[in-house]
Amino acid sequence: MSDRTTLLFALPEFRVLDVTREPGGGRRVLVESVAEQGGCPACGVLPGLIKDRPTSRVKDLPHGPVPLIVFVRKRRFACAELLCERRSFTETSAQLPARARVTTRLKVKVRDAVTTTNRAMSEVAKEHGIAWWTVHRILVKAAADIVGQAAPTTMIGIDETRARSVRWIQEGIESKLTWRRSDPWMTSIVDLDRSHPGGIIGLAAGRSGACLKGWIALQTQQFRDAVQVVAIDPSAPYAAGIRLALPDARIVLDHFHLVMLGNQMVTDVRQRALREQQGRRGMKVDPAWAHRRMLLRNGDQLGPKALARLKTVFATDDPTNEISAAWACKELLRQLLAANGPTRYSRHETAHRRTRFLAACITADMPETTRLASTIMKWWPEIEGFLELGVTNARTEGCNRVIKQIKRVACGFRNQANYERRIMLHSAALRAA
Repeated sequence: MSDRTTLLFALPEFRVLDVTREPGGGRRVLVESVAEQGGCPACGVLPGLIKDRPTSRVKDLPHGPVPLIVFVRKRRFACAELLCERRSFTETSAQLPARARVTTRLKVKVRDAVTTTNRAMSEVAKEHGIAWWTVHRILVKAAADIVGQAAPTTMIGIDETRARSVRWIQEGIESKLTWRRSDPWMTSIVDLDRSHPGGIIGLAAGRSGACLKGWIALQTQQFRDAVQVVAIDPSAPYAAGIRLALPDARIVLDHFHLVMLGNQMVTDVRQRALREQQGRRGMKVDPAWAHRRMLLRNGDQLGPKALARLKTVFATDDPTNEISAAWACKELLRQLLAANGPTRYSRHETAHRRTRFLAACITADMPETTRLASTIMKWWPEIEGFLELGVTNARTEGCNRVIKQIKRVACGFRNQANYERRIMLHSAALRAA
């Protein structure tokens, strides 16, 4: 067969011997290895005579719209060492290792199609003419080769995602049956170092301090020594686990959830005030309900018309000034959190803004504002760490979105190991891109 056909087929270390047309309209290609064979796998002695040339069918990349059937003719050698128990062995290559029925280049293509573009295994398997369990085995092998212990980094982010929907499981015997709520969660650990490509570097089943501590204990001492900053949401179990596993790391609290707590406080006060005044929940005729979203916007971003509507809300539906007081507390908290980062943080200015916020909460004298002030004081060391360093958990929140997309593609995962494997492979592919 012409070398041009071999060049066109482009299977490394193989040459095309023959190409024929199948009765069904497909093409049949016969190839053989041209690479020099190494020694015997058992004793290492160079091969002797060729005993046989068996032919086997393998799966390869599709070439055009016409189906392609690939057969490989291998050489079976007799071992030249008389004392070798192996006696004979079949040649191998990088594209077709021992007992392989799928070429390496097809495995790489399939792996990239699933991990990089986040496609379903069944869809990729159908496109390449192989079984979905073959794609699954390729992913298992790829995960074993790629996913390992996390590389050292100075900053990590921690957050949880729901691993599966809530289920109720019946337990016990017939005379005493009980229902147990199954609410599985999964903790994701993300690299926040801006000099790194980022991505998920670890997963732990659950959302407790114990599961986080267990994952950190499995990492290398070099990784534990390198971590300097850990960004979390307001989660006491996570904070406790970090203090035990990484005592020298500084915990910072993401400001997004603090702003959300401030907005929720305003909503709670508005709902309570309307119930006390009207004896019912808010309706469209109530300005406070009609403009409820405006109450949650940043005050410095409101235009003249919006400010006029805000004053109307306070004048009409706020005779006790509770809604306006809650809105003022929310704005003071937002101003406190806005001055963050090495270039904007000032210890003196931060102390002044915190005092103004706490004084406003005390003056308001409402359960909602008191609860918010207590939360801020409880987490103040972690909040001050965020204000000083400016490290947020935004990357972790973005990775949570990717995790949910992976689950949607598979219509949910019943096997936790498969779920974690897909997540880690996808993250590794994104980091390598």
